[in-house]
Amino acid sequence: MMKKLLMLSVCFGLLWICYTQNEFSLTFLQAEEQAEQGAQFDQSSLPATAEEARIRARLLHETIHGSLQVMHRDLFREDESIVIPSHSLEDVFKELERGHGIKIRWLAVNAKAMNIDNEAKTDFEKQAVKVLSEGTPEYEQMQDNRFQYAGSIRLASQCLKCHLPQRTSNEDRTAGLVISMSLKNMSKQP
Repeated sequence: MMKKLLMLSVCFGLLWICYTQNEFSLTFLQAEEQAEQGAQFDQSSLPATAEEARIRARLLHETIHGSLQVMHRDLFREDESIVIPSHSLEDVFKELERGHGIKIRWLAVNAKAMNIDNEAKTDFEKQAVKVLSEGTPEYEQMQDNRFQYAGSIRLASQCLKCHLPQRTSNEDRTAGLVISMSLKNMSKQP
């Protein structure tokens, strides 16, 4: 029961951040109703500038990074057969994409990818892996009116049992979180 409450709190916390950052005026129930009808997010809630997108991406990154660390610490037991917190957060990512057009995904940097879908695919992601593995905490790029952000996710020694089982040291490693969002097309604005 406590695990479910924590997960719900995290999900609602992420939705609240999106609500306040996007000036999203729908209630949660209205958003669910629209989703069932196949409605897309309100394009007017897109950030107008790269700076605004950067602020949103940093807020999302820190919220997700902090939530992941707390959930792993408090809920994950490697000897129990439960869903790992990073996988549970992927459901939140789907809702952020559906409701707000924000794409988020995990990125393997300098430890084993627990899912092959987390390997770098695009040129941006390959460059982000290089930059994050050198110790830079974030990397960003604007391309075709789309803001892309990659932030580091700390893999502490307890994470390395799975992410790097053949390690020779317990020093922290890095994973990444890629956040991508479109900007408003300013040429279409009145």
